[in-house]
Amino acid sequence: MGIEKKFVEEAIIRYQVSKYLETELDRAGFTHVDIQRTPMVTRIGVEVTNPGRVIGKKGRTIRELTDSIAKKFGIENPQISVSESKVPALEPRLVAKKVCRFIEMGKKPRAILHSSLRDIMSAGALGGEIVASGKLAAKGGRSKSFRVFAGYMPKAGEPARLVHEEHVTAYPKAGAVGVLVRIVMPGTKFPDK
Repeated sequence: MGIEKKFVEEAIIRYQVSKYLETELDRAGFTHVDIQRTPMVTRIGVEVTNPGRVIGKKGRTIRELTDSIAKKFGIENPQISVSESKVPALEPRLVAKKVCRFIEMGKKPRAILHSSLRDIMSAGALGGEIVASGKLAAKGGRSKSFRVFAGYMPKAGEPARLVHEEHVTAYPKAGAVGVLVRIVMPGTKFPDK
């Protein structure tokens, strides 16, 4: 029972570290994190759109982030490496954040969803889907959901694991709106094809 418990605890710490980095690096355009444990160090690879914001002046911000991760989660000798995301239109979290920001500004949701999907497909994705659901109308309006999709999008079975997915919530004046973005990356090989 001891070894299984260790694996579960490690997975929980990984999840907590990724959630912590998600909140801390939100302004830098955080996309995802990759954590690798080695006997000597714990390598934390962070992918963001603005690496300069993570590193800070003379590396001060990244040092503070490393120290806080070491103290909060008990990880000895963490090393954070920052890389820039190549194509922001193919990152589900960034697309969802952008849609949320426009919805909170008061722009028309349907137009935002269509233009974002156009950006995804023009970036070379095999398939894309964006669903916005909640109080999309003005105050007093009923909840509804808009869904736009293009290309190939598996929904069930083994191929559905290859789809990159992210859910973000927007908070306009009328009420919460959930935005779900699914993207099939270019060059994805499906077992059923």
